[in-house]
Amino acid sequence: MTNHNRIKSVAIIGAGAAGAVTAAAFAAENFFERIQVFERKGSAGGTWIYDPSPSSGLPIIPGSLPPDLDPPLRIPNDLPKVTSPSEQERFAETPIYSSLTTNVPAVAMSFSDLPFAYGPFVPHHIPRQYLESYFSHHKTDSLLSLNTTVEDVSVIKAGNGQKERWKLTLRKRDLVRQVDVWWEDEFDAVIFANGHYSVPFVPRVKGLGEYIEKYPGRVVHSKIYRTPLLWKDKRVLVIGNSASGHDVTAELISTAQLPVYQSRRSASRWDGSEPPPGIAWKPIVKEYLSSGRIIFDDDTYLDGIDTVIYCTGYLASFPFWNAKNNGREIWDYSRNKLVKNYLHTFFQDFSTLAVVGIPRVLTFRSFEYQAIALARLFAGRESVKLPPVEEQEKWEKEREVQRKKDGKKYHDIEWDTGETLRWLDDLYRIAGLPLLTGEGRVPPVLGEEVRWAIEHLRKYPEPGTGDDGNGKEKEEESLSSGGGWVLVDRGLQKDLLSFI
Repeated sequence: MTNHNRIKSVAIIGAGAAGAVTAAAFAAENFFERIQVFERKGSAGGTWIYDPSPSSGLPIIPGSLPPDLDPPLRIPNDLPKVTSPSEQERFAETPIYSSLTTNVPAVAMSFSDLPFAYGPFVPHHIPRQYLESYFSHHKTDSLLSLNTTVEDVSVIKAGNGQKERWKLTLRKRDLVRQVDVWWEDEFDAVIFANGHYSVPFVPRVKGLGEYIEKYPGRVVHSKIYRTPLLWKDKRVLVIGNSASGHDVTAELISTAQLPVYQSRRSASRWDGSEPPPGIAWKPIVKEYLSSGRIIFDDDTYLDGIDTVIYCTGYLASFPFWNAKNNGREIWDYSRNKLVKNYLHTFFQDFSTLAVVGIPRVLTFRSFEYQAIALARLFAGRESVKLPPVEEQEKWEKEREVQRKKDGKKYHDIEWDTGETLRWLDDLYRIAGLPLLTGEGRVPPVLGEEVRWAIEHLRKYPEPGTGDDGNGKEKEEESLSSGGGWVLVDRGLQKDLLSFI
């Protein structure tokens, strides 16, 4: 990298797991003159920060996408400037509920240089404390700019063979004066580490919009769920049976009127042939009627439901991305993927822009491989160069075609097919070794202990995965305080994304 193209300053957006390890990796290179981590909340921890009293007024607009739900803020003229606090909903509260535990074994989830306090599946406060201390552990806490939201990211076009640069518009909430402080800053490179569990998604269903309007507060998203106590003696319908749908339904049995109804599109890996006691399974909802009746795909119906809880996930949101200035969108919502991406990390048309933490894979540990590869690349010390843009475009197109053919999401990376190992190996080879004199971080090996944990430890029992020939699991008592976990002898069987 020629000196006039050298990347000297790096902005990292987000201080969750992706931001924490990215800051550590870039600092370890001892190459960059300035690294700044912008975090809109008051502490590091990202989605693992527990907000005990979430807003009950989150907008529920069926079928709406983040560009409509989470639009950019209007930026004042003539910055820097101090303004009254913005009241626009920014979806900053996290989706953590009181009883939530991790669902990836600790040995595979934690970063390679610092283990979790214990495991295998830990309560939510452990990852939050872990991430806060991770900044201190690497002496990168001084790089944090807290209560600071990045409101605009605009490219500064390159010229004369130089790399593009970036202008950031920033807003800091001054909690003492109760004002917003706005200013601009410029960086040579930007890393998006802002996560994708902020803006909830509720699908479009016939009559749902009118139902929400007629019965305010009856339909909620699991993002506001904290405890089953709010639904004592209520008739509840849960939509969805992913991890959050499973947990919420199971918890509601202790307080809600039984049975708790759960609407499922298909069986999850932890569902048996019959629902557990206290739960009644229903197919997907076909229509909501103004009378309050809810009709399902099999033409059965429910009356008198007090609350419908949608556990239907989240969509990535980048309200700070200035598409008009930057010449294109960053996310394609029709295809549910990053635009012009390579290896879920790099961008084909912006050499100084990258993203960490998008794929559904090994969470914390996979972020580490992305971060080290990026730090090495941006320092000009990468072991393997990125392929030409034409090859990156080919990778993106072929992946999109194959994933659509398989009926899979573009950014889901599977374990059982060997794809996770191949992806991590690509990042591993780009990073290579650090300098002999110690600058840079060593990308971790994915050793036997970690691979065994991924393939054998489960948070929930899985029917039919036992080793006794009768589909019975071996259940072991967890070393953590509270719930059990399951040891599975899978033999030659592995299930897709079973560790998420």
